[in-house]
Amino acid sequence: MWPTMDLRSWAKAFILDRDDLPFDLFGTSKLSKIDNDELASELHAHLQSVGKYVKAASLVQYLSDPLVQKRFGMTSTISLATAKRWMHTLGYRWLRDHRGQYVDGHERTDVVKYRQDTFIPAMLKNEQYLQKWEKDGITSNLTLSPGKRQVEEWFHDEVTFYANDRRHSGWKHIDAGSDPRPKGEGASIMVSDFISADRGWCRSPDGKESAQVLFRTGKSRDGWFTNEDILEQTSRTMDLLEKHYPNSDHVLIFDNATTHLKRAKGAISARHMPKGTKEWGVDKVVKDVAGKPVCGPDGKVMKMKLPMEDARFADGSTQPLYFPPGHEHAGKFKGMAVLLKERGFKVDKLKAQCTGFKCKEGATNCCCRRILFNEPDFVNVPTLLETLCMERGFRVLILPKFHCELNFIEQCWGYAKRLYRLYPATKKDIEMEANVLKALKAVPIECMRRFANRSRRFLDAYRRGLNGKQAAWANKKYLCELYLNW
Repeated sequence: MWPTMDLRSWAKAFILDRDDLPFDLFGTSKLSKIDNDELASELHAHLQSVGKYVKAASLVQYLSDPLVQKRFGMTSTISLATAKRWMHTLGYRWLRDHRGQYVDGHERTDVVKYRQDTFIPAMLKNEQYLQKWEKDGITSNLTLSPGKRQVEEWFHDEVTFYANDRRHSGWKHIDAGSDPRPKGEGASIMVSDFISADRGWCRSPDGKESAQVLFRTGKSRDGWFTNEDILEQTSRTMDLLEKHYPNSDHVLIFDNATTHLKRAKGAISARHMPKGTKEWGVDKVVKDVAGKPVCGPDGKVMKMKLPMEDARFADGSTQPLYFPPGHEHAGKFKGMAVLLKERGFKVDKLKAQCTGFKCKEGATNCCCRRILFNEPDFVNVPTLLETLCMERGFRVLILPKFHCELNFIEQCWGYAKRLYRLYPATKKDIEMEANVLKALKAVPIECMRRFANRSRRFLDAYRRGLNGKQAAWANKKYLCELYLNW
């Protein structure tokens, strides 16, 4: 009866005054406590103090404190459901934590020094000879002065696909049950490849020749991907580039992995040198005609001692590391102390190395090993990879440690893995290999160029003096630019 009377009175009022509309009081009788700016600010501060892994229950627990309740006029704490709504109001969302840059060592002094003094200047030398790309195509025609050629940068990396790497998130019906999952990661296939923003994956124009290597790691499979495999793949890649793309200068860029940094046996290195004079050399595994290691009667792999190569003084003259014939210690290794004395250092009171070779930051003459480490001829020893490429006229660059954001092939791997997880699960290697190749082939060239531009923006940010976090922020801000524009 009351609703009918209200409706009649509202109708009469509206007939007399067309602007007299009924006002709905629903929802205005009580405001939420979270609308109190002081309370919201205090809860923000509390969640920040909890750390990275906050949860809605943290609000429930915090508001259980009688003093907090008294301060904000509350008689009890909130429910967990209310806490979840308040988390949204405070700006929190339940999200999966995405991978970003590596933090450990990213801003380490030696890493930053290499990035700023060596890598970035080397990359900037290519700048005026690179083709610029945007999502709509070439930004401008590449104009080269007479005698100059276009430069193509080829980034290298390896990635591993696993048989049981499947997608586990998505919309499912409430009545759908859970599917049983296989235990462990399953069989794996490692892919090693080169990529450029100009041509995509390193292939011949007809697609019949490829720089790609598929490797099944493991003792009972193909073994382990070693420096010899990298050298073989790089040699084959240079053959392909010389044959099909001879009108460009090619730069090969590798990450800072130990597999890529191996030096020749016998190359000078201060890492294991003794301080005093003694019989000493570099260990080399003895191999048979087939190239397999030879084991002794005790079952251990046999090794032989090789003399280390001669060093060089500052004037370029040779410094033998072993005493010459006729000397009382003929054929023996001189030791770090004698080598440094011949170079003019006073090392009688210096120890061989600091504990664990962890010298104080910035120290250059704290121990014999550190002094030799900083000598030019010990620093500038080319790796086997650099030697191979330089002999054939190819430039080689090594990425700074912990800087995966500068290698855009990493995002291409991620794109391919996202597609791979959508394919049906496989049990046979041949089926898994087909899925891997299918996923890699499906990465669009437009996406590759967009990823390359992202890496270029990071490089430009570091060139301007930004650190890792600042560079990540600037990269998002200038998302549609090839370079940071400020």
